[in-house]
Amino acid sequence: MQRRRGILVGLTAAPLAPVRARAQAEWRPDRPIRFVVPFAPGGATDTMARLVGEAMSGPLGVSVVVENRTGAGATIGAEHVARSPPDGYTLLMGTNTPMAAAPAMHPNLSYHPLRDFAAVAIVAISPNMAAVHPAVPVATLQAFIAYARTNPGRISYGSAGVGSSQHIAGALLAHLAGLEMTHVSYRGGAPAALDLVAGRLQLLASPLIEVLPYIRDGKMRPLGATTRQRHPLYPDLPSIGEVLPGFEVASWQGLFAPAGTPPAAVARIAREAVAVMSQPAMRSRIEEMGSIPVAMGQEEAARFVADEIPKWAELVRISGARLE
Repeated sequence: MQRRRGILVGLTAAPLAPVRARAQAEWRPDRPIRFVVPFAPGGATDTMARLVGEAMSGPLGVSVVVENRTGAGATIGAEHVARSPPDGYTLLMGTNTPMAAAPAMHPNLSYHPLRDFAAVAIVAISPNMAAVHPAVPVATLQAFIAYARTNPGRISYGSAGVGSSQHIAGALLAHLAGLEMTHVSYRGGAPAALDLVAGRLQLLASPLIEVLPYIRDGKMRPLGATTRQRHPLYPDLPSIGEVLPGFEVASWQGLFAPAGTPPAAVARIAREAVAVMSQPAMRSRIEEMGSIPVAMGQEEAARFVADEIPKWAELVRISGARLE
């Protein structure tokens, strides 16, 4: 994360569009644009898609409609976008789940993140926060590890789907701490969070944007961020990486177009996304929800995803996460 934070500082100050894009004829959409979210409504990715889409609709001059297509660890929505007409009117609000971890999790994946998509922009990094139901008698990560070791097989942790950051975080925690826990997969982070609140789960390592209201209401107890550094909103709470050296999992969100989308369309959408994510009001709002706003344009986003694929493949390998 320290290296990534240094990268983010430079990227947020990047020009709004590559010089060559400005030399092209301006792409002007004339009908609504769809942001396909591969998770259920209410989660981090859905929330980000709606915030960014609403902010971009004015500059683009058309409405941005969010459509949720869930299932198969977010790969159904991603496949739908990969096979959609490459005309600039259908984009994926993708994450590390379908765009980085999926190739390692799904041996028969019908698409490839680099071959079948054009990276448009990365808009946010979302550190996860591990949290437990208040009925779990622990207040620290160390106490949770001790409790889980004495209750093998009795701890269930939820996720937004197979290969999601929640899944990998839980599997990596179990691997590094030597715990026996059960993974429960959902179609998004929001339903997993609701089941934790209801007491049907004991643990969830979810993007903070999804669980912050519950933590503040006392319906969940935070144990630590899934990053090496402590979360800025919880500076007194040790991160999981401080307790378990080598532990680091952070999700992210970004826009992707089907491969073959006209360069002018990709450049225009990227420019507006970067401009929106550079606005102080938008950045403050996202930070208040627990995420880190970024403004990576096309080239930076493409490099970022190319680097993330082997990173998440290694996390999948180390954690032992697998299809169920």
